[in-house]
Amino acid sequence: MSNVLTEEQMRDALFGGTPPGSLKTNQAPPAPKALERPRPSKLRVTLHVTKIFEGDVEVFVHESNTLSRLVAELEAKEGARKKKYKYIDVVSVQQI
Repeated sequence: MSNVLTEEQMRDALFGGTPPGSLKTNQAPPAPKALERPRPSKLRVTLHVTKIFEGDVEVFVHESNTLSRLVAELEAKEGARKKKYKYIDVVSVQQI
């Protein structure tokens, strides 16, 4: 008598016999998940700007490719100064 057991015989001995139909069940392979692209980190800074003190207020919007709110705010202020705005008021900094 041979002492060599097959894998299937070992499983039957350890876990008990299983009905032949339950071993191989045809399951659909899981659907591949759609890969989500990482969104670029951007902040939108909204400023109220004027060229003269208490003049007509204009809305200046700047989009920055950084996560730092402080850096985004400074970039927006520099952009407003380049356009010759003298008085700058930060309204909001939002992530987009």
